[in-house]
Amino acid sequence: MSVVSELGESRLLHLPQGAIRIYERGHGEPVVFVHGLFANAAAWRKVVPRLAGSYRCITVDWPFGAHRIPMTPDADLTPLGIAGTVADVIESIDLSAVTLVGNDGGGMLSQLVVAHRPERIARLVLTPCDAYENFPPPLFDYLCWMARIPGAGPLTSQLLRLPAIRRTYARSRFGFGGLTRNPISDELIDHYLYGMTHDRAIRRDSFEFLRAVDNKYTIDAAARFRSAGLPVLVAWAEEDRFFPFDHARRLAADFPNARLESITNSLTWVAEDQPARTAAVIDEFISTTPLPGRPG
Repeated sequence: MSVVSELGESRLLHLPQGAIRIYERGHGEPVVFVHGLFANAAAWRKVVPRLAGSYRCITVDWPFGAHRIPMTPDADLTPLGIAGTVADVIESIDLSAVTLVGNDGGGMLSQLVVAHRPERIARLVLTPCDAYENFPPPLFDYLCWMARIPGAGPLTSQLLRLPAIRRTYARSRFGFGGLTRNPISDELIDHYLYGMTHDRAIRRDSFEFLRAVDNKYTIDAAARFRSAGLPVLVAWAEEDRFFPFDHARRLAADFPNARLESITNSLTWVAEDQPARTAAVIDEFISTTPLPGRPG
């Protein structure tokens, strides 16, 4: 079974900045999921089946390092630019009253969407993610420095093409190893890293984003939280190694209409470690925060 088989039907959406692959499953109020760096729509493969009976679940291969179709050479791949792509996709498929769900770097992007283009967003769910001064987390700052080194892209590609090196790195604390309690499968590692190892343009996209990483984006977004009136769920892993639970409390306090839920026995990738709990808190949040004019 493919790692994306649970996500529903897929299609390409053509935007000025490039082609974006989207998956849809289910019917009802739209829920749009935003994954983190060097992941793609497959990050939500365990959550979507649990929500698709009640909601229209939309997952996307955002241009965030594990996409397969490169962006145009002039695409804006800064954090704010990729957040703009999230908003453009939502607008292009004519969604409204969206529940936006972000994890890891995708939570950072979701904060920027709400801060700068909130018109089609009705609710926000933030799971462990970059926020405030913690963008990037210190352990992953090396990626930003590596992106500035001439020749780092081809060397990285050659090393990651070797299965033993690729999988050892991915499971280390410098890769995916610190983000999830249980080692992810070889199939998922290969799926996430295929573009980086096989396509020079995907590496170009990824390195362009990494060179633009700056916590000025998250600090500016945080300054706008007080004016965001939408309901917010902060669902955070208590034992997260990179995104402290204190930031979850801070987010819940800074948004004027927010609630905080803890997710135990999980690290950053709550959709990987605790998919049932993650789906349950999202479902409960949506069902208990009806939109204006709709029954509760």
